Amino acid sequence: MTTRSAADVQQTTPKERPRIPVALARCPAYEPDRLAESIQACWKALGRVFRPGDTVLVKPNLVTSRRAHLSCTHPQVVRAVCVLLLDHGVRVQVGDSPAFGTAGQVARAAGLTEALADLPVPVRNLNRPVSIRLAGGLQVGISRHALEADLLLNLPRLKAHSQMFITAAVKNLFGCVCGVRKALAHMRHGQGDDLAALILDLQPHLPPTISLLDAVTAMHVSGPASGEPCHLGLLAASDNPVALDTAIYTALGLHPEQIPLWREARRKNLPGHHSDQITTPLLSLEELDLSAFHPPECLSPVSFHPRQVVKSMCRRAWLGLRAVAAGR
Repeated sequence: MTTRSAADVQQTTPKERPRIPVALARCPAYEPDRLAESIQACWKALGRVFRPGDTVLVKPNLVTSRRAHLSCTHPQVVRAVCVLLLDHGVRVQVGDSPAFGTAGQVARAAGLTEALADLPVPVRNLNRPVSIRLAGGLQVGISRHALEADLLLNLPRLKAHSQMFITAAVKNLFGCVCGVRKALAHMRHGQGDDLAALILDLQPHLPPTISLLDAVTAMHVSGPASGEPCHLGLLAASDNPVALDTAIYTALGLHPEQIPLWREARRKNLPGHHSDQITTPLLSLEELDLSAFHPPECLSPVSFHPRQVVKSMCRRAWLGLRAVAAGR
């Protein structure tokens, strides 16, 4: 029998897949200069280039008007991103689709409307649903505003979550599903892993995406709206939301069994689901100290009572009629 040398074995071994970059940058405060410096460092580390004339949809987390100063992406992060994008000559829109209320209402409560007042950047409600059948067979209504963008710039805030344990980049993409349809998805498709599968199945239908995580001040202990502030002084960015989340989960010392979205990403074998698939061109995971962050002690389902859903649908219809009457 002929034996092969180590060199022969090396030559026949498949090439290792390139690791996915996740840029981790310190940002101690929501000051414009510090934000701009950290954001640009992240984009440079990723090799991100923005094409003049492209339409970029900036998608913050505008979850609710309740405690919006902490439950939503910080308005200065959104502003800093918009200013930098405008400097690159792209057309910028900001949008989200809260399960209850409208993006405009939540943006006002969060201070975002004021932060963007001097910029040519509209805040859109991600409506105009397009029915999409996902890999698991479910149908959802994804906003046409999201589908027609050249690039989706995903701006989540790191938060504890009473249903999903921890949420970051992947969960924020669920906001591309039109408003009340998210609540209906919660009601119809259950909790935990079923909902995690639905959220992960959205990604192939969305335009190219870059995620920038606001973890300067996170929400911990509880969430997604009722938690406490936790200063971490961190921004994180990646073209792969699964990889970004995996980096944060790993830095927090968590395990896939604790987090439905991470567990489901591993089950689906999605790129970026394991820390071995990630590279960190700026700060390493070992350089991060996120020990101040405390996840929820236990998980509990997020309730969407049918009465709540119907009330939101009626309010959205009324606001739409007002807009038509005003000629907008």
